[in-house]
Amino acid sequence: MQDTYGESEVLRLEEVGRPELGDTDVLVQVRAAGVDAGVWHLMSGRPYLLRLFGFGLRSPRLRIRGRDVAGIVAAVGRSVTRFSPGDEVFGTSLTGTYAEFTSTGEDRLEHKPVNLGFAEAAAVPVSGCAALHGLRDAGRLRPGQSVLIIGAGGGVGTFAVQLARAWGAEVTAVCSGSKAELVRALGAGRVIDYSREDFADGTGRYDLILDIAGNNPLRRLGRALAPGGTLVIAGGEGGGRIFGGVDRQLRALLLAPFSRRKLRILMSSEGRQDLKDLKDLIESGELAPAVDRVYPLGEAPAAIRRLRAGQVQGKVVIAVG
Repeated sequence: MQDTYGESEVLRLEEVGRPELGDTDVLVQVRAAGVDAGVWHLMSGRPYLLRLFGFGLRSPRLRIRGRDVAGIVAAVGRSVTRFSPGDEVFGTSLTGTYAEFTSTGEDRLEHKPVNLGFAEAAAVPVSGCAALHGLRDAGRLRPGQSVLIIGAGGGVGTFAVQLARAWGAEVTAVCSGSKAELVRALGAGRVIDYSREDFADGTGRYDLILDIAGNNPLRRLGRALAPGGTLVIAGGEGGGRIFGGVDRQLRALLLAPFSRRKLRILMSSEGRQDLKDLKDLIESGELAPAVDRVYPLGEAPAAIRRLRAGQVQGKVVIAVG
């Protein structure tokens, strides 16, 4: 729980009642929950712009963090038809998942992939859907295209590398040297250590660039984009306390009508069909979550600190119960 915005020290364990269950809701006994960059942004209230979107101006409206969830159905609303108590599920919740129970809409869940445990399944929904939308929907990836994935060693990036490879693309990945081995094992044909090489030095041009939570100026990204290519900006960091990385996305929207290249921003969601698509890819062996470390619920602050330090290879997960 948290009552004020701030760093991870604002989080504490507290006993509360079970969440209420609406007619179309499912009560999930949480077994594991993922940690992504959005968790830190909502915990800290930064950038300040997001507070205007209903999250609370001076303090967080929702006091429990977490969106990814994997667990067991404990109860269902009277209009729910797809799930029954005892079903193993994964998906997202808007009421917080760093808790023993969470309530979420039926359409935000799918049956858990049979070949994943709860910790692995909890790493999938938010990051996997972002990678799916970034490459398939915003990027409109086609077989044979050359793809540059910036931030390939994180939660979204590790899924994006695998999806691009599965869909027949030539994959070049940008990440830190400590994550290069993992990214290469996931299917990247070439890995660029950003501390030693410059992906925008003019030696490579790409049909599609997926920039995940980066801070590269648009002009620099454009130098690596092939004529007629597509740039997809999936989030962003830096940019100050007010706008964060959002200002870069806004500039991309303003410039898009005047550019010969396609400039797109990613606004991801986690719908029922998206979760089913990911489940099918996982059960077919084409996609697998990369879990860096699993923390118990009481150590959620440490998991968030590890994420913010840039140490995570893939996804950090919190185990509950």
